[in-house]
Amino acid sequence: MAGTGDPRARAPDWQPWVRYFLRALQKQKQRLEAKIQREQILVATLPELSVQILELARDHGRLTISQIVQITGANRNTVKKHLQSLVTAQRLTQHGKGKGTWYGRG
Repeated sequence: MAGTGDPRARAPDWQPWVRYFLRALQKQKQRLEAKIQREQILVATLPELSVQILELARDHGRLTISQIVQITGANRNTVKKHLQSLVTAQRLTQHGKGKGTWYGRG
């Protein structure tokens, strides 16, 4: 019943919800900025091959040692050492044992 003063006919007041939503977005942005800064510090301290392995894991999802060796051209034993360091630092997760082993994001 528009025009009669009926409160149900008025447009809703979205301002409180919009403020709440924008504050939540702002907090999320701040959290992400802090996380990016931590990641940048960590990446700056990692050897180049370890950074490459992390990027490959991000792009491919799961990787085997053979795939990493093939893509990077690095020595197999060197790749194994880097993978073990990344697993110990919980940057990657090792799945399986032996020939079926693959690695993914930690």
